[in-house]
Amino acid sequence: MALSAPSPGPSASPAPSTPATDLTKVDSSSRPLRIRTIRFGEYDIQTWYDAPFPEEYANISDGRLWICEFCLKYMRSRFQAVRHATKCKARHPPGDEIYRDGSVSIFEVDGRRNKIYCQNLCLLSKMFLDHKSLFYDVEPFLFYVITEVDDVGARFVGYFSKEKHSPKDYNVSCIMTLPVRQRRGWGNLLIDFSYLLSKKERRVGSPEKPLSSLGALSYRNYWTLAIMQYLRTAPDNPRLEGMRSCLLLRNPILNPAQISVRPRL
Repeated sequence: MALSAPSPGPSASPAPSTPATDLTKVDSSSRPLRIRTIRFGEYDIQTWYDAPFPEEYANISDGRLWICEFCLKYMRSRFQAVRHATKCKARHPPGDEIYRDGSVSIFEVDGRRNKIYCQNLCLLSKMFLDHKSLFYDVEPFLFYVITEVDDVGARFVGYFSKEKHSPKDYNVSCIMTLPVRQRRGWGNLLIDFSYLLSKKERRVGSPEKPLSSLGALSYRNYWTLAIMQYLRTAPDNPRLEGMRSCLLLRNPILNPAQISVRPRL
């Protein structure tokens, strides 16, 4: 039976999203969430954890925050969001588009050059990551934002971040896919891209430890896929060393020819 990567695609319904009970828990404090729902593009998404938004945005009567899916600006009301949509010229993340394959596009965003966008991205991800601690000190990091491109623009799907200079060669500091985009293969694409970047930079690369429960599950799924792809074409009685060498040389999902990364000093 042929094996292939899950095919990512748009969600069929804008229904609210909730975390899986076996992988996530309610907010670590016993207090109710200040922001209970975000409106992101066409989706109403239920939040999982609190995020340190400014107080005037956290105390909203209906508990809903409106977020522009292109520039990530957050707003208190539908009126503000509609007015913003008529003025916002962004149709993709800032920074350089460094990967394109069909409708999948990945942008490299520098935390120093695009500080507000990256801070907003960290606040967004905190609502779905329990142990997220980076919010405002974004300058030492690069953010790789994966999008799905349509006639309107490059719509945000997820991202991972990494330190510009990591003494331990970590290639992922934080990784997040929007709940309405999960279980469609996007997490595998992000992980595969992180290893592809490491190869381009001639580094080994591994994610920061410890992994969250969702992060550990994502990496387990990714390496299960990678090993299964290898075994499809492996010789009889494959050896561990041969498997290790092969997995280091090739990516099971992405096409390395599609990436364009500028060398860093």
